[in-house]
Amino acid sequence: MFREHMAAFACESASGMAKDPESRHSNGGLNAPATNEEGVAVPFTDHVFEIVIASLNVSPEDVSASALLLSGEERQQASRLAFERDRRRFTVARARLRQLLAARLATHPDSVELTYASHGKPALARRSQFTDLRFNASHSGDVAVYAFAQGREIGIDVESVRSLRDADRIAAHFFSYNEHQAYLALDPYDKPQGFFNCWTRKEAFVKALGEGLFHPLGRFDVSLAPRDPARIL
Repeated sequence: MFREHMAAFACESASGMAKDPESRHSNGGLNAPATNEEGVAVPFTDHVFEIVIASLNVSPEDVSASALLLSGEERQQASRLAFERDRRRFTVARARLRQLLAARLATHPDSVELTYASHGKPALARRSQFTDLRFNASHSGDVAVYAFAQGREIGIDVESVRSLRDADRIAAHFFSYNEHQAYLALDPYDKPQGFFNCWTRKEAFVKALGEGLFHPLGRFDVSLAPRDPARIL
């Protein structure tokens, strides 16, 4: 159902990757399809974290129902997006996050209160004595990914694997020296996969830290070769 996407997650004391459509977690030892043929989200768990993959390509009726779950501020944020496609994706992605959080908190989606750190990382506004749930989300095109962990900071990123005209320039500017050398050594056929392996893993790591791209990406190394396990080196 989905085009090929690369998703990476980073969690305190755990890290790994998931590739649609095969979805593999290098540390958890999991091998399972990311979605069934109808695109129903499937969770992955290893007692540390949980990953959910969902489609944002839904009917107009579902978009309208999703909008009812958003806060007033979220609806305003959606309305500021220029294109209907982007408004739909934002609305459905945020509603799905609220549904997933509500299911884990035993509450209603529109009762979930979110807050944002200085660099924009979302969190539950109030953590009760019964839960220390941390989460992160990302979307690319019509694919959304969500990561959940108890008592551990977590980050996730997803991108559509494709050839970029300026990939070499971006790699030279944002990758570490070791990553850049590893990227340049790849066969041209493997470069798009290697590029997005590196980008999503670095993005997931800095999102787990809560710093996003404010954290210097060249100060740490990740694996990127298509056949290598996902690791922070």
